Amino acid sequence: MLNIVKKTECPKWKTSIIRFSAVLLALITASLFLVLMGFNPLDIYKGMYDGAFGTEHRIRETIIKTIPLVITSVGIALAFKMKFWNIGAEGQIIMGAFAATYFGLNYDHLPKPLLLTIMIIASMIAGGIWAFIPAYFKSKWHTNETIFTLMMNYIALGWITYLQYGPWKDPTGFGFPKIPSFTANAILPRVFGIHIGWIMALVIVIGVHLFITYTKKGYEISVIGESHNTARYAGIPVDKLMVTMLFVSGSIIGLTGMIQASAVSRTLNVNITGGVGFTAIITAWLSGLKAPSMIIVCLLFSAMLSGASFIQTAFQIPQSAAEVLQGLILFFVLGSEFFINYRIKLSNKLFRKLEV
Repeated sequence: MLNIVKKTECPKWKTSIIRFSAVLLALITASLFLVLMGFNPLDIYKGMYDGAFGTEHRIRETIIKTIPLVITSVGIALAFKMKFWNIGAEGQIIMGAFAATYFGLNYDHLPKPLLLTIMIIASMIAGGIWAFIPAYFKSKWHTNETIFTLMMNYIALGWITYLQYGPWKDPTGFGFPKIPSFTANAILPRVFGIHIGWIMALVIVIGVHLFITYTKKGYEISVIGESHNTARYAGIPVDKLMVTMLFVSGSIIGLTGMIQASAVSRTLNVNITGGVGFTAIITAWLSGLKAPSMIIVCLLFSAMLSGASFIQTAFQIPQSAAEVLQGLILFFVLGSEFFINYRIKLSNKLFRKLEV
């Protein structure tokens, strides 16, 4: 029999080798898949690179895709560090976008700096409340946070759908169900050709890293993540800290909603998240729940998405094939995490049978 044993620690050099091997295997397997389809793998990989970084415009688009992924990953990581499985990022993004849109549409007469500040604060409060609710129920009645946060996604989506088809429907939309677009006052400014969400993302990454690494609360979060019982024995108010940090987690994720609504969509719609809330779960894990690493992981992930989209048109690759290509790469990269954290050991019983 085979036994799976958790490693106490994996040296950095060995971790690097495992991850590099996983990427290499992913590329080899994907190459075989492409050859079977009649494509030259080298041309496809070059096309993916060009699609993500080939021109100045494409670089900007890749960075724009990276921004919400980084911010959401950081927010999710704060919850995951305490073993609170926040699967509700989609709903928190939606509610953040909703709150920002409310002020963006109804108070667009305010000075731009003031309006944008209000929209940012409102989005963070709304996202925080949406995460606070399942955290409170978890601390009070020990509900399952995975199911609770997942269901909150559907409630948020249903609410936006109601607004889009009902009270917020654009009267000038010729019957098409859409919410009015923002005026110039409600749109985030650009720096170096990219909206200032990239500055917000950097500030959040640095702030959360310093908080987790150098503050008492950050240490307490790490202890809670290791063992709730140990944390309680050490006098850490587990439930109180968890509820508080989930509000912070939701606030960060809610900010993503404001950025997407203001700088990307320039309105609110049912597709405002673009699946970022679920994708960020993957990127948060791949980065080891470490904020600085998320910038690199999210950038590479966004580059893969941009590249896969580009090769569909450049090489006439079917969308399903491009998705298989992405899936193969993710399968090997995520699978490498197993070999970083665990090792497979042959049981003594098997050795005894072989000797007999």
